[in-house]
Amino acid sequence: MAVPFYGHVRQYHAIKAEIDAKIQQVLESGQYVQGPMLKAFEAEAAAFFGSRHAIGVANGTDAIWLTLMALGIGPGDEVITHPNTFFATVEAIWIAGATAVLVDCDPRTKCIDPSLIEAAIGPKTKAIIPVHLYGQCANMPPVWDIAARHNLMVIEDNAQAIDGRGDAFRQGERSDAVTTSFIIQKNLGCFGDGGMVFTNRDDVNERVRKLRNHGSNKRDHHSFGFNSRLDDLQAGVLSAKLKHLKEWTDKRIQWARRYDTGLKDCRSITLPYNVPGYRHVYHLYVIETKNPSLRDDLLNFLNQKGIDAKTHYSIAIHKQAGFPWGKPYRIVGSLANAERNAASCVSLPMFPELTAAEVDETIAAVMEWDAKHS
Repeated sequence: MAVPFYGHVRQYHAIKAEIDAKIQQVLESGQYVQGPMLKAFEAEAAAFFGSRHAIGVANGTDAIWLTLMALGIGPGDEVITHPNTFFATVEAIWIAGATAVLVDCDPRTKCIDPSLIEAAIGPKTKAIIPVHLYGQCANMPPVWDIAARHNLMVIEDNAQAIDGRGDAFRQGERSDAVTTSFIIQKNLGCFGDGGMVFTNRDDVNERVRKLRNHGSNKRDHHSFGFNSRLDDLQAGVLSAKLKHLKEWTDKRIQWARRYDTGLKDCRSITLPYNVPGYRHVYHLYVIETKNPSLRDDLLNFLNQKGIDAKTHYSIAIHKQAGFPWGKPYRIVGSLANAERNAASCVSLPMFPELTAAEVDETIAAVMEWDAKHS
């Protein structure tokens, strides 16, 4: 049995009538850019997320760097994050003109290690960007406390963790902004690229709205800005999907538990860690080979069995060829945990429309490989 990695075509067929109706509504309206569908979806998304404002932008990368610009962060400023994430997190810091400061991740959650942040703070530090990696929220309370002590801003990158939360906190409750991506493979994905900024700050809302639209919030009146708008067709797709997001998240969690149970006796791999009480939304179900040198062997074995497993992210940002491409950066301390995560990670198929048979087929293949390497 072949097991695919992505399920967005299945998802479309499951709610085709709802999506098609939204698209038709936009087409008939004749308003395709910053029209009524985008306005409606922004209100729906803000209510879902529990934020005062939600601003649709062209993609998740723009969401980060436009937020940095809205907060006045640019050349000469430093922003702390970690390197075992998608490239866009650090790329956005550089696009804004700031310096990326890299610290290591927590060895269990793979998110930023709060205990390492204060050592990285210097006179130029302006913000921290914790990434909610793979669907697991970062440990935000200590991050917020550190930011408050040092008068720093916090931008949460939740491109992989919409609908996630901590045991006693929700995303964004003490942050300046939360950014997300709606690219098709995300837990809430459109039919292309899309992104959003969530914020409770009125000034950030106003600035991002202007920056996304050529510096304009009134016809023919412009200051400096860009073209980074979430179009109404994508907003319609997202609006149709949003009402299903919680049930889809629950399904991801169900499949994760099935993986956990089926793979618990494997001796050559480590299973993803779910912090007790957190709502881990499993954008990805990432296992790690205990011996990093065997990662590619496992990946190839699964692929040959018809299991479309992948890697996320197999090269840490500071190990990419040519790093840092003339861009400003600092590395504080060892990045050994991030490097090990990159070298040993394998993502198993994970999407709501999987079947039990497909999950079990994947489990059986991993166990077959494990038996040969234990």
